[in-house]
Amino acid sequence: MAARTRIADSGGGARSRETKHAKSGNGAQSRNNETQSTSKNFLVFLLTSLIVSVPLMLLWYQHVLRSAVKTPLSAPLTIANDASSAANSPGRFWGTYRPGVYFGLKTRSPKSPVAGLMWFQQPTSPSQNPDLKFRHTCEQGDGLDKYGWLEHDGVNFGIQDIFDGPLQIKTAFAKSGGGAHGGDWSASISARYKDGVDAAKEKSALSLLFYFALDGQGSIEPILNGNQLQGIKGTTEELGKFVLRFPQSTKVKMNNYLVSYTPGLHAIKDLVTRRFKYHKKKTQLLGLVGNDQQTIEASPDKTANIIVYQVTVAPPYIMDVVFESGSKMNRGKELAGSELTSLVQSYSDDFNKLFEEKFSLTGKGYGPSEVAFAKATMSNMIGGIGYFYGSSIVKSKHNTEPVAYWEAPLYTAVPSRSFFPRGFLWDEGFHNLLISKWNPYISIDIIGHWLDLMNADGWIPREQILDSEARSKVPAEFVVQHDTNANPPTFFLPLQSLLRDGSSVIPKKEFVSFLKHIYPRLDKWYQWFNTTQYGPVPTSYRWRGRESKTNRELNPKTLTSGFDDYPRASHPSNEERHIDLRCWMALASSVMVEIGKTIGLPYAQYEHTLQLLTNNALLDKLHWSPKAKMFSDFGNHTTRVVLERPHPPPRQPGQPPAQQMEMVRVVKSKVGPTNKYVNSFGYVSLFPFLLQILDPNSDRLGKTLTDMKNPDMLWTNYGLRSLSKSDPLYMKHNTEHDAPYWRGAVWINVNYLAVRALHHYANVPGPYAATAKEMYSELRANIINNIIKQYNRSGYVWENYNDISGKGQGCHPFTGWSALVVLMMSESY
Repeated sequence: MAARTRIADSGGGARSRETKHAKSGNGAQSRNNETQSTSKNFLVFLLTSLIVSVPLMLLWYQHVLRSAVKTPLSAPLTIANDASSAANSPGRFWGTYRPGVYFGLKTRSPKSPVAGLMWFQQPTSPSQNPDLKFRHTCEQGDGLDKYGWLEHDGVNFGIQDIFDGPLQIKTAFAKSGGGAHGGDWSASISARYKDGVDAAKEKSALSLLFYFALDGQGSIEPILNGNQLQGIKGTTEELGKFVLRFPQSTKVKMNNYLVSYTPGLHAIKDLVTRRFKYHKKKTQLLGLVGNDQQTIEASPDKTANIIVYQVTVAPPYIMDVVFESGSKMNRGKELAGSELTSLVQSYSDDFNKLFEEKFSLTGKGYGPSEVAFAKATMSNMIGGIGYFYGSSIVKSKHNTEPVAYWEAPLYTAVPSRSFFPRGFLWDEGFHNLLISKWNPYISIDIIGHWLDLMNADGWIPREQILDSEARSKVPAEFVVQHDTNANPPTFFLPLQSLLRDGSSVIPKKEFVSFLKHIYPRLDKWYQWFNTTQYGPVPTSYRWRGRESKTNRELNPKTLTSGFDDYPRASHPSNEERHIDLRCWMALASSVMVEIGKTIGLPYAQYEHTLQLLTNNALLDKLHWSPKAKMFSDFGNHTTRVVLERPHPPPRQPGQPPAQQMEMVRVVKSKVGPTNKYVNSFGYVSLFPFLLQILDPNSDRLGKTLTDMKNPDMLWTNYGLRSLSKSDPLYMKHNTEHDAPYWRGAVWINVNYLAVRALHHYANVPGPYAATAKEMYSELRANIINNIIKQYNRSGYVWENYNDISGKGQGCHPFTGWSALVVLMMSESY
């Protein structure tokens, strides 16, 4: 019994455990079901989250890509936001920073007020619609005999001559520091008849107009004495209180003024020319209307933002303008008349002394007229420096429409006051070769401003069209800048020059500090070139931006290279290798190595790239054409292309005659283009020589010098032509409307590099040193003599020069890189 009981108990216990297990199993099943349900819910949640988040992440990523083109580089600014202010840079606060007008001043502040000169000769008889030759902005169409700065130091003063028909107008300005807002300045505008003009036979009176206008902030009001404007008083955030006065003269036929409103600085001329009426019944002279209340009332703030002073005179006449800052105390005599003349003369004496110290032209045997030419040429470069503020219009492949860059300032020289009164990236590197020799502080300020325009990717827009005045001079199709497009990194040229000049021009501590500030930006720029402009094989490079689908161009332009229509591969492709860009990157690598050594930062990666890019054997492998025995581009190419006009479609009965069709490119080769060396001998072929990459002992150097000296190729009595006379595209139109540009003309920027390179190879040991020395002397003399001859003939320095006659051509005045003639005269390389 007991045993059974135990067994029974045992069985019961077993059953009890089984029951527990059964219950436990049911719980596990329940938990499994719950787990599976939870897992399913989690998966649903995860999938839902992914479905929702992936598009959001994609939208965010697309936003990042779209925004990159207009996002500033995340690095400290080279030029601090307030570095150009009156407090931090009083000496260069005011200046002639409006290169696009004949005479104008503004400050280096974002919304600066502007002052400027206008003039016209009165009609000889009254007319409802007089054809006034109204002068304000520099225009080639004005047909002025000559205009430009004779002396300008970039800081304190300037003297300019303008020859307009029978008139000689001289503008001069000088600054007097003091106070907390940039100090005082005065201007003198004198008008007389040119030598040889019979004043008695000149019947037209002359009207001189001087205006002061605001650009977005501040206030101004006229100072009147009856109906005569005696001055302007006002206030702005950066200037504080100020007064602009017009010392009165009795030799005036008529005084007039205008108080009005302009919607923008670009509209000043249009406003003024619409606000004249005839005054004085007997003389019938055109004068401004006075208070333009109707226009002011229609303005957004119902306040005036421009005041114009007009005097109508019979030359000779001198008009003085005096600007006085309200914060300057203990002012002496009024800076007008003899006081102004004396100050200008003092600055002029200092300028002439410094010019000879810098360039030693008298010491080199140049005569007074040649030295005066050099001073005027350099002064036009310096006097053409502008200060702009605004935003570029840019586009990347991620943007369906152009977008605005961030607003920023730009302190820069310009190629031409009449035709290109704005900043161009590759031009500016050449400009600063000269500017840095005259005033290295101005140069590093300019370089810093340009580098601060770099976006997050390391790209800098190559043409800077920042404000309404600049934009009014540019055709709409050229306004948008594309972030795939480069421009030669020419800022490495003046940086190389400054590094060589060393502490003789800027104290070492200051220069090292500047280099440390710009280093992160130079590094980013360098990497941008290496990652966006790489070529099809290692150590090769290719300019982006060529149009591969066009059939309108004989040879599609390479605007990004700076050489526009210079012959490249006839059919753009990804297989192209561009030798000039490869050489630019060799220069950049060399300068980055030197900067690294100077500021004590690692430079091994640059040195490695430099060794590759200056390896002459590797250069030969990629760019030496065995057939043509020249350095050359490589790509999909044929020389057998022509422009032909298609036949119009058959004319249907009753239809008018078909319009003439535009010429298109036709390939005459049966096999079409093939990958080959382009073999167009000219500036691009010279780059290994121009940037001094060729070994002095290389027979490639000897062959290059021989071909350069050949008059059937590049040599002329006026400098090196841009493309060999033997090339099929020499002086050929690129379209029926586009005249040749870099297809034969003599350009001074490349000729400067050639003279510099000849000087280098003449002074290093090698079998071609004597040849280089002889060519150096002859080429330098040819260039200098022709530019001076054409200046004396025409009154201008020109964009380029005809390779057959030497005559100046293109736009004028062009005292951008053509002003490098001063460095050739000085032998400053």
